[in-house]
Amino acid sequence: MPRLVSLNARSAQDATASDEVEVVLIRITHPDLDTTIRLSSDPTERLSLEPLTYGTRSTWQTDDGSPFLFVLLSTVLPDDQEETPPAATLILEVVDKDMAKPLRSTITRATVDFAVVLASDPDVIEAEWLGLELISAEGDSGQITLSISRDPITSEPWPSRRMTRDAFPGLHR
Repeated sequence: MPRLVSLNARSAQDATASDEVEVVLIRITHPDLDTTIRLSSDPTERLSLEPLTYGTRSTWQTDDGSPFLFVLLSTVLPDDQEETPPAATLILEVVDKDMAKPLRSTITRATVDFAVVLASDPDVIEAEWLGLELISAEGDSGQITLSISRDPITSEPWPSRRMTRDAFPGLHR
């Protein structure tokens, strides 16, 4: 199925120069986290003065209207290669000594969702990837690199159950 892209995004992509800014929204969830982590790649608007924070307000994946907080990050969005599961990379600049605490607090994988929106209209989703998993987190004092993917379809159990009359009686009427 082809990906639908808004007219504004298509015009910005085709233009030699544009005022439109693509924003990557990231949502990280885990049962051990008290709250969902929402990150934005763009300081779309000032959210507060004390402390000074910027971020993006979007209705994507938010029930309570919480904003996506701006962090210095680079991202490689999930790819569409045929034989491999989608893979993404996030590189976060370490600006606070406590940024790595959530990464060290658990041994199970977190769920990561991505969306691409335009800063001028952050409620229109241009592309999204849901249900990916945080595979690894490596870092030093300067940056943290997060590797994100999903389990390959080849990890499905095989052989699967047989479609016999005893196992699936509704199938054989």
